Amino acid sequence: MTVASSTSNESTPLLHDAQNDVEVQECFTEQTTPLPKLQLALICLIRIMDPIAFTQIFPYINEFITFLKLTDDPSQTGFYSGLVESVFAVTQFFAIYQWSRLSNRIGRKPVILVGTLGVALSTMYFGLSSSLTDLLISRAIAGIFGGTVSVVQSMVGEITDASNQAAAFPVYGLVWPIGGITGPLIGGVLSNPADKYGSLFQDSVFSRHPYFLPCLVAGIIALLGVFAAYIYLNETQRMASKIPSDNRAPTLRELLSIPIIRALSISAFALNFNGTAFDYSNGGLAFSTSTIGFTLSSSGLISSSMQIFIMPVILKRIEAAKVYNMSIAAWPIVFAALPDEKTGDLDIYSKVMLWAGIVLVLAISKVGGLAYSVSLILTRVNVKNPEVLAVSNGVMSCAMSLARIISPALSSSAFALSEEYNLLGGYFWALMMTCSCLLACGLGSNISRLSQSSLTHHTPRHRK
Repeated sequence: MTVASSTSNESTPLLHDAQNDVEVQECFTEQTTPLPKLQLALICLIRIMDPIAFTQIFPYINEFITFLKLTDDPSQTGFYSGLVESVFAVTQFFAIYQWSRLSNRIGRKPVILVGTLGVALSTMYFGLSSSLTDLLISRAIAGIFGGTVSVVQSMVGEITDASNQAAAFPVYGLVWPIGGITGPLIGGVLSNPADKYGSLFQDSVFSRHPYFLPCLVAGIIALLGVFAAYIYLNETQRMASKIPSDNRAPTLRELLSIPIIRALSISAFALNFNGTAFDYSNGGLAFSTSTIGFTLSSSGLISSSMQIFIMPVILKRIEAAKVYNMSIAAWPIVFAALPDEKTGDLDIYSKVMLWAGIVLVLAISKVGGLAYSVSLILTRVNVKNPEVLAVSNGVMSCAMSLARIISPALSSSAFALSEEYNLLGGYFWALMMTCSCLLACGLGSNISRLSQSSLTHHTPRHRK
């Protein structure tokens, strides 16, 4: 690979290699490459450990803080739990790009195996923690090894081509929502088993460490993924042993000098910022936890159905960049249409209308969520060089991870200020998020043009 020079076109050196014309030519053939289902299933199994490890602590982290007696002030429990939760995202953010570069040198498979093993062991360590230091160190380690997520995304791009990516990426896109449901379920059902399930767990490690069982189960799932991947997962970095020693992966600055990569990265940050803020806003309606759980489960079903049955059909008929922009355009509607959080003492008609509105908002939000999968396709389409694909995915993942760090604090603060000072009748936060979504639409508006320009640059002159 040739590193960008100051005298050459800023998008050409890093995006182009000898394989481009062959792969772009696939766009003009009707033959569909069979989807490597086993490889995709293994990649999804590996990938699901990131959301499981990240979310399985949510149901019990406050109780864990209290159990360890870190503070006598109940109001400080939220501070400590937030600190523990954020360490994972912060360390993952700093590790993602480095793992991506390493995978170019030693291959994708070794990086993924080491990363998943690290997540498994650090998750078990978390359950055995006896101090705040243990909690922070274990979550930091989990975040560092969880930084291999971008390498996993690269493997999906490398086992697919233009003819079957519309089927593969929607399936891969289901991994986070499924893991986001499975993790809290594991944490909620299996925490403190000695009190919940009696003598089977009493006078054992599970009574001395009441939050070890969910961590153990999550860790075992990850170890099973490592074992299966070690045996059956194929290496996809075909150039790992063929790259000349005088070549190197592009730097972050060089990557961000590519217009399409820069545009996708900025848009990915905005997308994840808005999506994370919406997830945190779900608790704003004055419903019981069971009702909120039912609503979120229903929305997960909507999302799964759209990813499996609708998205592949759309992508076969509409250019991916246009689908991405349409998905992004759904987010301003989501926040503008959110119902009032004051939902008590409503008559039957009002309740029916309220739930109709909630279902509509959730459905629109899932249309907006399709952009996550489409962004991976756009990266795959515009970056053909194997070296650049991994680090480009790393940049996208860094942008999304940074948004996950910033969004909860800003959106929660805006919501609290709106409520405390009754700004715009308590709807200042919704207006702020609507404006943020409109800004995201503006940032993503030129992706279609840049993507088309990149493809035109690589398209063969003569079509067969």
